[in-house]
Amino acid sequence: MEAASVVFSLGALRITSTVVTTWGILMAFGLSCWLATRRLSVDHPGLVQTALEGVVQSIEAAIEGVLPGRAGLLLPFVGTLWLFVAVANLTGIVPGLHAPTGNLSTTAALACLVFVSVHWFGIRSEGLKNYLRHYLVPSPILLPFHLLGEFSRTIALAMRLFGNIMSLEMAALLVLLVAGLLVPVPVLMLHIVEALVQAYIFGTLALIYIAGGMQSHAAAEHSEAPSSNDTKGSTP
Repeated sequence: MEAASVVFSLGALRITSTVVTTWGILMAFGLSCWLATRRLSVDHPGLVQTALEGVVQSIEAAIEGVLPGRAGLLLPFVGTLWLFVAVANLTGIVPGLHAPTGNLSTTAALACLVFVSVHWFGIRSEGLKNYLRHYLVPSPILLPFHLLGEFSRTIALAMRLFGNIMSLEMAALLVLLVAGLLVPVPVLMLHIVEALVQAYIFGTLALIYIAGGMQSHAAAEHSEAPSSNDTKGSTP
């Protein structure tokens, strides 16, 4: 996959095609939301409103399956993340454009957002003291391993999406170069399916990480329970 080209510069800041494409996706999201929500109706919903409600309800149900009762809190972030990654992945099927998620800078930024959101929602749910306490359970000796796990899973989240989308675009390009226009439809369908699957995996992993942060105090108490029971059982 070719490197992202520089479109223009703002002083020492170089704006690449990946950044411009990402801005375009964000503007398209904003314009689409404004147009879709201008004429909402409870009694006579249109086709667009019905489709949007179906998407929102599907995302809400997925969140409820992982964190019951917390869908209202997580829906804005997780839903936006899911939709953005899906649209960014699908951008690669547009002639002349490359998927922003095929660039490591984009996936690293998304993974950093997930990293921050895990701690933000965890502290908001459990409180600062209880949230930080779970890093010392079951033993303070494991603190470096907990911290290493936090950073390693963030790196893995970024690399997984980047590698899959980059390889998907390269595979589609190679097939088209070898077979020409004989197999455009199957390759296009494969691209769409794989792009949606990767968006689903990324959003699901982000949701699981956030759920782990929001339930860290309960997990810490559960891990301490067996040791306390063993202590009581050994007492004569």
